[in-house]
Amino acid sequence: MTASALTRPGERERLPVKISQLDWRLVGLLCIVAFVGTAMLYSVAGGSWQPWAMNHAIRFGLLLVVMLGLAMLHPKWWFRAAYPLYGVLLLFVLMIEFTPLGYVAGGARNWLNLGFIRIQPAEFMKLGLVLALARWYHSHTAQEARWSWKLLIPTGMIAVPFLLVAKQPDLGSAMVIGLTGAAIMFFAGLSWRVIAAGAAAAVAVIPPFVMFGMHDYQRNRVLTLFNPEFDPSGAGYNIIQSKIALGSGGLLGKGYGLGSQSQLEFLPERQTDFIFSTVAEEFGFLGSFGVLACYIAIILIALRIASLAHSHFGRLAAAGMIAFFAVFVLVNGAMVMGLAPVVGVPMPLLSYGGSSMMTVMFGFGLILSTRVHRYAELPKGNSLI
Repeated sequence: MTASALTRPGERERLPVKISQLDWRLVGLLCIVAFVGTAMLYSVAGGSWQPWAMNHAIRFGLLLVVMLGLAMLHPKWWFRAAYPLYGVLLLFVLMIEFTPLGYVAGGARNWLNLGFIRIQPAEFMKLGLVLALARWYHSHTAQEARWSWKLLIPTGMIAVPFLLVAKQPDLGSAMVIGLTGAAIMFFAGLSWRVIAAGAAAAVAVIPPFVMFGMHDYQRNRVLTLFNPEFDPSGAGYNIIQSKIALGSGGLLGKGYGLGSQSQLEFLPERQTDFIFSTVAEEFGFLGSFGVLACYIAIILIALRIASLAHSHFGRLAAAGMIAFFAVFVLVNGAMVMGLAPVVGVPMPLLSYGGSSMMTVMFGFGLILSTRVHRYAELPKGNSLI
């Protein structure tokens, strides 16, 4: 019998006991990935802490404290915040589209300018969506989650932010929102027949959507994926340079700070979208495999934490958080390898970016909270409002 099982329920609420229940393996792996990210940002800046590495390290340090603080929160507070947070974030996304506060950056109107700060609501929408879906499924039966007309509600909860974010246009964030929502419906027990029908519908819709529903530059990115050499100095440039960086690293890499693609600035967005290409160039196959191994370990540990939660809300919320983290890793990895179009999805904790790091760290705060309070039970229905 474990020590946690011998601990009386009242004692589990004491702070020292909560701290002892944290999964420090998970915390350590997150620190390792963030350290590698800081080191790579120092490298791509030509051996300088500015303009990226110092900010990256400071942000992670502050958010690490916030993450540990969130881990101390009882799941009932996450449960209570689910619907209000989803509503506020959806309002922010609508404000981008329908008010002058929407701010254009990188060719997409996906920032909200509040005067004293600029935020990217689509990043935080992923967090709100996970919590809202977990709360909805917590209050419904397994049969309703498997197949019922009530599934139109979570489908709509996913579709509305997906369509609004895609319209900005921010195809990368929209893709993460859609895939994360689909993963939660799968974890909740969605019927395999519905999954197969949805997959078939997606395959049927993608070609006409690419041809008629995308902007020209987005369509070029998708079509260039199959033949980047067709436009090597235009739409295919990013993928070609990334492949060169990946291949030139070989087994052991060129050495820290010696990557020609990043140091000579051939590699585009080397501090964000293509930071993993720099890892592969400077540390080779073994170095990039080591980073991916850390990601895989993080995902497996987090899934184990989700499986141990006693409440349905805790299981689904933790599984949903790790789902969007895994989507980040898979999409960015496929993107830099030329297996997916360039859609602006960062590699979590490795790439430079405050909004994405904040969302990831908040998500792991919830996952660790699920670990600390894994014996917590939440009532069915909407009694906690």
